[in-house]
Amino acid sequence: MKDDVQQTVRRVLDDGCGASCVEDATAEALHRDCFCVAVDPNAVKEQLNSLLDADGTSVRLTDAHAHLFSSLPIFVPTPTVALMTATVQALTQVVATPEYVAAAMSWAPAIANHDPGSPGGLLGFDFHLGPDGPRLIEINTNPGGLLLNATLARAQRLCLPHLSAPAAIADAESAAVDALLHEWQLQGGPGMDSLVAITDQAPEQQYLYAEFVLFKRLLELRGHRTIICDPAELHYADGALRLGAQRVGFVYNRLTDFALEAASLQPLRQAFLDDNVALSPHPRAHALWADKRNLSLLCQPAFLARTGLSPEQQLRLASVVPRTELLSADNREHLWETRRQWFFKPAAGFGSRASYRGDKLTHKTWEQMASQPYVAQAIVPPSQRHTAPGAPALKVDLRCYAYEGRALCYAARLYQGQTTNFRTPGGGFAPVLTLDRA
Repeated sequence: MKDDVQQTVRRVLDDGCGASCVEDATAEALHRDCFCVAVDPNAVKEQLNSLLDADGTSVRLTDAHAHLFSSLPIFVPTPTVALMTATVQALTQVVATPEYVAAAMSWAPAIANHDPGSPGGLLGFDFHLGPDGPRLIEINTNPGGLLLNATLARAQRLCLPHLSAPAAIADAESAAVDALLHEWQLQGGPGMDSLVAITDQAPEQQYLYAEFVLFKRLLELRGHRTIICDPAELHYADGALRLGAQRVGFVYNRLTDFALEAASLQPLRQAFLDDNVALSPHPRAHALWADKRNLSLLCQPAFLARTGLSPEQQLRLASVVPRTELLSADNREHLWETRRQWFFKPAAGFGSRASYRGDKLTHKTWEQMASQPYVAQAIVPPSQRHTAPGAPALKVDLRCYAYEGRALCYAARLYQGQTTNFRTPGGGFAPVLTLDRA
């Protein structure tokens, strides 16, 4: 095995990509000069298509998924990974404090006052890696891609094995399923022999549907009957959420209607409020973690001091969370005048929808934004990754998937444009390798 790895590295060196990698192995240099392929995206997609076929669905990864995976790795220095992990732990502590909960609940929807008794499930912490270290851009409560990236991590080849190692725990897939089942147990819902429903609107049309199938497969291997369904297929009768005649005990929620407001979600909403189904992530978790107005609290040293966090944790959060302000009538004129410094995001937005760089804003869009809550976040330029000699650099976002303050997996997204997407040639999810030097 060692000889095979050495032969692979030698072949890469002979192909002209490697001398600078070995001699100047900083992350910046590798991202500029190293084009050693870590993953064969087509092979990963074929593996996923085999699982889709085995599940009996007609859905397959097609040309529409041509840029789901990138072939090149992202190198992150070990101290940077450690700082992001420590940030996740500090955030988990502050979110549990009475001061923070009261502040976040002040602008949360009414349904968020219902506490089902669990943290709320898997989280995604998105970072930009700037010259001054990682900066937290946002937090998500239904982050897609964890199992897809775990599959990607298994497929990667280490082009520099003496410098790099995967930045993930040993079995992120098992840990992800453990998190879901722990949510079910903590919420004390119907018996663990009830049906599990993985739920989203028109699930087979979702871009990451393959991940739903991966979760279904893993839950079934644990002995839990699992279906993937649209929430409109569920009904609430006789104190139970049901799919047909079958009782649903746990719902893995991939919906983006975070407060369960749509008419089609009323059976799920009522069963949740009656504590007759376990739901993860739930509305309270979104209100505490993913409402972007909360970032305006987490960047304030004065607020953090009131939470009781240690001075070290306060300093860490205040330095990692970019300045964020609530858009209001009082500061609206000032934020427009200084718009080139800001990135504007809807408070309950997701997937970069209706988010705008200030330098791209038009007067018409600015006026339309007045109809819903927005935050202005200081722009933190993302780091960059070259994918070929002379090719334009792609932007890099880094995501930490976590549960209860424990980092489960790190993954990157490569893209061009204003926000992350899966439309950039050479872009998509990318494997993350830790680098044993800055």
